[in-house]
Amino acid sequence: MQKKKIPMRMCLGCNEMKPKIELIRIVKTPENEIMVDLKGKANGRGAYICRDAECLKKAVKAKRLERTFATEISDEIYETLKKDLTDEQ
Repeated sequence: MQKKKIPMRMCLGCNEMKPKIELIRIVKTPENEIMVDLKGKANGRGAYICRDAECLKKAVKAKRLERTFATEISDEIYETLKKDLTDEQ
């Protein structure tokens, strides 16, 4: 029996390749709305970040989400990410 291929994605915080299932997806929809996609199925351009507060701090400090999506990211999105990280731990 063949092993199933595990999709890998790069974290915006630590720049490490990790299995997609271990990361949180942030998506920019075709309507230019930025939102946290916990199921990983939303339509649009996705970016991934580890479920680690340090990775989120690094990504915010370096403005990696803004660069990835070529738009301003509201503090509301960052607060949602912080809340999701603290809820899991």
